[in-house]
Amino acid sequence: MNTAGKVQQLARRRRRVRNAIMGTAERPRLNVFRSSAHIYAQIINDIDGKTLAAASSLDKSLRASLKSTGSIEAAKAVGKLIAERAKTVNVSSVVFDRGGRMYHGRIKALADASREGGLQF
Repeated sequence: MNTAGKVQQLARRRRRVRNAIMGTAERPRLNVFRSSAHIYAQIINDIDGKTLAAASSLDKSLRASLKSTGSIEAAKAVGKLIAERAKTVNVSSVVFDRGGRMYHGRIKALADASREGGLQF
């Protein structure tokens, strides 16, 4: 399969997952975006259309301590950071949005680290 076909399949999966889940004020959506070089996480209230908290492997506090920003260790660090930032905005329970990706590898590492940090989903 060519690259364009894979991109279309990912977009289709992303739309399918996004139609099934929605972030509210009580349980906002924890959105994860993974690129080849970095990983990003946002806590979003879809009803108000506002991002409550965000963390990524590009944060200055993490870049100094990370060897590689596209590794499982980086995903764990981002998961811990997003859990800390969620606590500051009084969010304890979220809906997990894996962004059309498989729950495996870096996505799973971020989810597990955020659970250890205190988020419930």
